[in-house]
Amino acid sequence: MMTEKETATEKIITDAMANPSPAKSMGDPGITPLSPSHTQQNDTDQVPSGPSFVVVVAIDFGTTSSGYAYAFTKEPECIHTMRRWEGGDPGVSNQKTPTTILLTPDRKFHSFGYAARDFYHDLDPSESKHWLYLEKFKMKLHTTANLSIDTDLQAANGKRVKALDIFAYALAFFKEQALKELSDQTGGEFDNNDVRWVITVPAIWKMPAKQFMREAAYKSGLVSRENPEQLIISLEPEAASIYCRKLRLHQMVDLGTQTTQNGFSPTDNTGGGMTQGDRYVVVDCGGGTVDLTVHQIRLPEGHLKELYKASGGPYGSIGIDYEFEKLLCRIFGQDFIDQFKVKRPAAWVDLMIAFESRKRAAAPDRTNPLNINLPFSFIDYYKKFRGHSVEHALRKSNVDFVKWSSQGMLRMSPDAMNSLFKPTIDHIIQHLTELFEKPEVSDIKFLFLVGGFAESPLLQQAVQNMLQGRSRIIIPHDVGLTILKGAVLFGLDPSIIKVRRSPLTYGVGVLNRFVEGKHPLEKLLVKDGTRWCTDVFDTFITADQSVALGEMVKRSYTPAKPSQQVIVIHVYCSEKESIGFISEPGVRKCGTLRLDVSGTESTAPRREIQTLMQFGDTEIRAMAVDVSTGRTVKASIDFLSH
Repeated sequence: MMTEKETATEKIITDAMANPSPAKSMGDPGITPLSPSHTQQNDTDQVPSGPSFVVVVAIDFGTTSSGYAYAFTKEPECIHTMRRWEGGDPGVSNQKTPTTILLTPDRKFHSFGYAARDFYHDLDPSESKHWLYLEKFKMKLHTTANLSIDTDLQAANGKRVKALDIFAYALAFFKEQALKELSDQTGGEFDNNDVRWVITVPAIWKMPAKQFMREAAYKSGLVSRENPEQLIISLEPEAASIYCRKLRLHQMVDLGTQTTQNGFSPTDNTGGGMTQGDRYVVVDCGGGTVDLTVHQIRLPEGHLKELYKASGGPYGSIGIDYEFEKLLCRIFGQDFIDQFKVKRPAAWVDLMIAFESRKRAAAPDRTNPLNINLPFSFIDYYKKFRGHSVEHALRKSNVDFVKWSSQGMLRMSPDAMNSLFKPTIDHIIQHLTELFEKPEVSDIKFLFLVGGFAESPLLQQAVQNMLQGRSRIIIPHDVGLTILKGAVLFGLDPSIIKVRRSPLTYGVGVLNRFVEGKHPLEKLLVKDGTRWCTDVFDTFITADQSVALGEMVKRSYTPAKPSQQVIVIHVYCSEKESIGFISEPGVRKCGTLRLDVSGTESTAPRREIQTLMQFGDTEIRAMAVDVSTGRTVKASIDFLSH
């Protein structure tokens, strides 16, 4: 293992230059890294004692619904969830509010949540087409391949808006709501500087999406760029995990016995108690994504250790909405549905709200049909568009399990509804099955089902059938608020998760001395009489490697010219564990490490900039020091494509 590293002084960064050079197109191989090493910091000097916060506020910015919760650092056990919101849907508990946002025709923020939906709904169609209404937009951050500050979103009326603006408006709204509530609680103007903010994101999100959330927070004024540690990013299933292991027996349902756990002393933790070394899986089923995390509990402190890298995918409950939309297209024609969504966007929103409440009524043992109200303008517009009635369309369509009821509703048989769930649930079950086959994922004592979608009896039954009693399936009572409460706990003590697994392999391209027979000839570069091998991948950390909190990867770089102001180093990543060259398939450039060395000119013949990178946290961070002067060098890692 060490042979590569011993020759480390001869390694040269290939693509790190501010100035181009004659050396092919790879940038000037002028920066010489010195000895690389991993260091493990002691727990004591790990978390810099930052400013002390009076309160932690967590924002769960979900695909379908959002909310916030908070706790004062003086009473960490007492978690307050946000006040009840005005407006709400029949059959849907409204502790959280829909993730919907409305902008005025001149693109100013108007309202969020139920208020946005109701106002938009009451607008006259001639007027509403000028307003910008957005929902389910969070998924765009997951599905966009080269996410950047300029990524845009499409509003219901077809107009495009900058995603960063929308996310910043939403966060500014939550900031205002939370500070208002805190001011009322404390009886005075509450100062934002006293708040530590936590924003939750899916664990399977890549670094660009996490960084995008942070950029939106800066733009919204939630925190300032000068004070980054006032905001921490929390991974949704981790938050759920922190909350779940504190559950008392009366706060959850064990699917095996189908009862709320009772008859034990209320101080017992999870069904029979979590003991040292227990391993459990958290399945976070939200609106957009499903996230799976495997943790092991380390007592006495109850620290958590991740056993396998986070996995999952875009298999949230909105997949069922898409299936419903596809069903409508089969009955009424894709051309009509596309047209209707743009021309009558508010009525389309109504139809999806009506579907949502029936979706929640779906269950494995249901026998009576589910009725969905078709908005009048749907019926009316269809007749104008096609020249025949909705009823006629249903009769002549080959979809036999959806009928027209005399009360003017779509009547779906339970089988029809269940078939809309099937693709999404199949994805989740397939993923769980694969996860449980991994050697690291053996002896799982509990499986916690959390997130809004976890309330679905169809999903619960599918998970039970798949596990066949191998683990106990636990569902917390307030399953939709689990992540929110856990994120508050995480904000109160971010060091609770001591070991994580890196989701990807990260590294940089370097030059090594060319070794005959070992290195391919096409990688040979001769410079000043020395034979170099180009494009060698210098691994910082490998996929699924365990990383302790506070563990640092150290590298030293030397500016090519004494006058150089900035060192820019391209960071590469891959799903693969072992990589020889940055040019291999599956390796992509994913970020840049910038070291600002201006103002650190020194008389030393060779300036050595030592860089420390941290991979054990929810975000990747870099720090750097000029070794000869001991001065801190401004270092940053940027993952958003520009």
